[in-house]
Amino acid sequence: MLVGTGSDVGKSVLCTGLCRIFLQDGYRPAPFKAQNMALNSFATPDGFEIGRAQAVQAEACCLPAHTDMNPLLLKPNSEHTTQVVLNGKPIGNRSAYAYFRKEGREELRAAVNAAFDRLRSQYNPIVMEGAGSVSEINLRDSDLVNMPMARHADADVILVADIDRGGVFASCYGSVMLQTPEDRKRIKGIIINKFRGDIRLFEEGRKMIEELCGVPVLGVVPMFRDIVIDEEDSVALEKKQTQLNNQRVNVAVVLLRHISNFTDFNVLERDERVNLFYTNNVSDIEQADVVILPGTKATLDDLYELRRNGVAKAIVKAHHDGKQIIGICGGYQMLGQTVNDPDGIEGSVASLPGLGLLNIDTTMTADKTTEQVEFLFNGQRCVGYEIHQGCSTPTHASSSTTLPQIVQEQNCMGTYIHGFLDNKAVIEHILAPFGNQTSPSRLTPQESIEDFRNRQYNLLADHLRQYIDIDKLYSILTPNPPND
Repeated sequence: MLVGTGSDVGKSVLCTGLCRIFLQDGYRPAPFKAQNMALNSFATPDGFEIGRAQAVQAEACCLPAHTDMNPLLLKPNSEHTTQVVLNGKPIGNRSAYAYFRKEGREELRAAVNAAFDRLRSQYNPIVMEGAGSVSEINLRDSDLVNMPMARHADADVILVADIDRGGVFASCYGSVMLQTPEDRKRIKGIIINKFRGDIRLFEEGRKMIEELCGVPVLGVVPMFRDIVIDEEDSVALEKKQTQLNNQRVNVAVVLLRHISNFTDFNVLERDERVNLFYTNNVSDIEQADVVILPGTKATLDDLYELRRNGVAKAIVKAHHDGKQIIGICGGYQMLGQTVNDPDGIEGSVASLPGLGLLNIDTTMTADKTTEQVEFLFNGQRCVGYEIHQGCSTPTHASSSTTLPQIVQEQNCMGTYIHGFLDNKAVIEHILAPFGNQTSPSRLTPQESIEDFRNRQYNLLADHLRQYIDIDKLYSILTPNPPND
């Protein structure tokens, strides 16, 4: 199990790399995170929902994603409430106070432990991931994902620290020493992550951490920028709020307060013809070539905010000026005529007018759609997945009329399909109007998105092998021969 001195220290990416290393070395690994809090999620092949990070780790293991890899997913609706997804299906909304109280926790603990036990019976090793800081002692009794999960699994624990944010000595020492004596014995090593500069300059610091904490430092891993692994949460978006670039096609993704599944834009962002950035600046949106309304966990709340801050008006103006407007999932719902919530699924707002760019009406429903889908786009087979609450129907049509998977009207396009922009046929269609103004994509026609991701996992494994003592890591783990 990899646990962290705090959030965003790089646990998810390191787990992904270790998954690929174990696979390369002849094992049959699988990822596991008992509880994940994230708005980036993924639909499994059998129609359930898990955190995106565990789906990425499963891909690194060459396994289909399964709910046992992430049995408990928390999707915040607001600052105070969250949707609880258990074994791939929502079981209701809870306040943060109600969720973290001790009552009812043992039922959830039994569920996540059972998921781990099922996974362990099929795979070896299980690459487990903790959540946030491992030393939140005020939550120790109700914790489901860190050391109590390690105890259930009898896992060897590796502590991950982010040296880039500073305070690495205090965070390592505090994280170890705040454990109970029993749990402290489980921590068998430390990985220092996100190092900048010459690693040789930290050799003395490495020895000091080992002396302070009484456990070996297994590696000091440098920051990397040339390996592309999907990010888990929206902290990464802070680095992606760039500016307009007149040499490329400017694609503005509207920065919503409850943005979800922003990994939808990773492939488009890597295209060298594109300058993709996240913004809620009215001027940037009006000047962009393409404007994308992304998914959201709170459609009505974000739609209200877009009207309040003037962004809705800017999107409509961009559309009238001939710019391409694309809506995905919640963003698709906002582009319609109305968004209705008569049963209060999202909150107290019963209805709001949409931006009026697509002739659809949306009604929120208690049932949640989670499925992988195939679709044809310009005659080419494409794939994606749907995760949404709400049903959209054509305006002024009977309720039995079925909308196509992709609705296009003039220069506006909307769909419920996440991963829509992972398909080359879609990207080429979007960029076609700018053909003479752009350079060719760096993704060659011979390399699919699947091949690209597979190459990134191998690059990540190579990077970790260079800076982590994998032999020492194996010596820590309980010996088991590779699976045949």
